[in-house]
Amino acid sequence: MRVKAVLGGFFGDEAKAKIVDVLSKDADVVVRFQGGNNAGHTIMVDGRRFVLHLIPAGIFNFKTVCIIGNGLVIEPFSLYEEIHNLIKQGISFDNRFFIDPRAHLVLPIHQQLDMANESSKDGTKIGTTGRGIGPCYADKASRIGLRMGDLSAKETISSKLKAIYNSHGMELCENERVILVKKLDYIGKFFSPFFGDVPYLLEDYYQQGKNILFEGAQGTLLDIDFGSYPYVTSSNTVIGGISIGCGFSSRKIESMIGVFKSYITRVGNGPLVTELNDEIGDRIRKQGNEYGSSTGRPRRCGWFDAVAARYSILLNSFDQIAFTLLDVLQGFEKVKICTAYSIDGIETDRFPADTKLLEIAKPIYEEHPGWNDEISNIRVFDQLPENAKNYVNRIADLLNRPVTIVSVGAGREQTIFR
Repeated sequence: MRVKAVLGGFFGDEAKAKIVDVLSKDADVVVRFQGGNNAGHTIMVDGRRFVLHLIPAGIFNFKTVCIIGNGLVIEPFSLYEEIHNLIKQGISFDNRFFIDPRAHLVLPIHQQLDMANESSKDGTKIGTTGRGIGPCYADKASRIGLRMGDLSAKETISSKLKAIYNSHGMELCENERVILVKKLDYIGKFFSPFFGDVPYLLEDYYQQGKNILFEGAQGTLLDIDFGSYPYVTSSNTVIGGISIGCGFSSRKIESMIGVFKSYITRVGNGPLVTELNDEIGDRIRKQGNEYGSSTGRPRRCGWFDAVAARYSILLNSFDQIAFTLLDVLQGFEKVKICTAYSIDGIETDRFPADTKLLEIAKPIYEEHPGWNDEISNIRVFDQLPENAKNYVNRIADLLNRPVTIVSVGAGREQTIFR
């Protein structure tokens, strides 16, 4: 393995966590580098379903060290609960879990601001999770944020809380301030044994020849700069986010794996060119259990978008593809692939920078015969139905990248390696 990155190629929810979980059996270190508890990574382990929001998916492989980089924003009470829930399930964190003290904290005020923005009658409805991620990143950029490392001193917590609330023209009454400071002080003592200087940790692991795996959250098309702005997340989800989010040079990454569903989904607002507002879309949602891991919101579903996928490859230099949820498409008489857009009557194979153009884009499709055979028990690619193989191979041709992993179910064992 050596050094690999696993990133979502669409709008998130591509089953990245399953791919990371499967690959982490060979990984010494798994690293999260951006996002917050707005991410929801679902993993099936020995028939049990786990949903992770902040902890890297490698936590279920007991020899693997898991790291949270500076690029995350951490809701501390959620992380505390997530850790304790896993400990109850027999998962050990001793000497295998580290947090960069530079990571910023999501506070109650950030959640209040997020919900206020989403409910505003005048503002653009992004469709966020309402968990305070964007306002926390905004305070980080404004240089007023509270960081994990600040929890070591009550005086620092108190003064920074006052500065944050004042900057937003909001007041925290004395009683509420005392209670919040006390809670943060307590939870800071809990987290302090996990603090590690992540850039140096990673460099040490790298020099020791350890296998390192970087786990992306959300997806490329939600990147704050290159996604369908303003309907994006608040961090850099592309490959460059690794350097920013944990202090590890992207020049050292030897393989970039792009994870794509066999169709496309999106949760929240924003354009989705191939969206299916019909019985087919409903059927994909039902068969794929397409409901958000973090919020439970139904995901919008559409046919595979090769235009968006090629754009994602352009941004990330993916050298191979992990193709997930192929089993969801079984039983469809026809399956479609969007190979180009029509915008104001002009055909293009480029993903537009202007979101307004993306909103009026019409998909141009190829149609392929589907398959009815059950595939969730197949472990060898050549044993897949002919039409399923043709579909996967056509995607590989359109993307000009090899499909090296095919997922045919949620379980670890339901994975085909090519």
